[in-house]
Amino acid sequence: MVNFLLKIFIFCYVVVLVSGFSEKLETLSFNEGYSQLFGHDNLMVIEDGKSVHISLDERTGAGFVSQDLYLHGLFSASIKLPEDYTAGVVVAFYMSNGDMFEKNHDEIDFEFLGNIRAKNWRIQTNIYGNGSTNVGREERYGLWFDPTEDFHTYTILWTDSHIIFYVDNVPIREMKRTQAMSGDFPSKPMSLYATIWDGSSWATNGGKYKVNYKYAPYVAKFSDFVLHGCGVDPIELSPKCDIVLDSASIPTRISPDQRRKMERFRNKYLQYSYCYDRTRYNVPQSECVIDPKEANRLRGFDPMTFGGVPRHQNKRHHQRQSRREDTSAK
Repeated sequence: MVNFLLKIFIFCYVVVLVSGFSEKLETLSFNEGYSQLFGHDNLMVIEDGKSVHISLDERTGAGFVSQDLYLHGLFSASIKLPEDYTAGVVVAFYMSNGDMFEKNHDEIDFEFLGNIRAKNWRIQTNIYGNGSTNVGREERYGLWFDPTEDFHTYTILWTDSHIIFYVDNVPIREMKRTQAMSGDFPSKPMSLYATIWDGSSWATNGGKYKVNYKYAPYVAKFSDFVLHGCGVDPIELSPKCDIVLDSASIPTRISPDQRRKMERFRNKYLQYSYCYDRTRYNVPQSECVIDPKEANRLRGFDPMTFGGVPRHQNKRHHQRQSRREDTSAK
């Protein structure tokens, strides 16, 4: 018991600044924090255990999982995605407790969606609480860099009141817990996962483009593992470090400078948000904060989905848009 509590304390002692926090966090080797989940030799630990490669081929994908459960904290990894033709390929870095709570699981996702040649990868984030998979909370984005050329850091911050997704320390999405969400906000202990798998049925243009194993193996590279959270006893399922994991160690808000960066990112790279999807929700969910700039941008991109425009009018919009693009190209 003493060793277990000591381990809890070590994992929960987090020294974080609201700005530039990742530079202050201790990184772990793969074997210190994770174990292989599946994939046999499609998972390769390299560089003295500081990095791991997971690959997808015709036989299988691969994945790994944290050795401990966590209730709240800050979790990140540096990731380099496969290059060339990657349609249908899905790389995921996420938190889940689906193995323990099959009917009412929680989940916080980064999903990276491959694409055809000369088209960029996209990021999808999603959040489930208490098995609320019928209420999709997806968002999708482009990126301001090519994620296949170098490693970039992807971070999940999870507290009892909010969830923030970061890319290279830039917040790209914030969800604040509302009373109306009730159990839809993730509230049970979760593990960290990373996987690569075949998502041909949906990942690229709704399944139009499939994985082509002529380009396999598809290799996703991970390093700079950060697991700074409140460890949980896997038997009692109760956290042991509430006092240590306080506002002095974990960011409790987005700084004004970070919020400006998030607004610039979303106004330029947001491609889909459930908060604006009129075909799914007549009224936005309680946690949605509607930004007029985001709404106008998405409405111009897809009037039917984001503006409630009937399908025949949406078709005319795209025809006019195509004619304008053809004219400007001459």
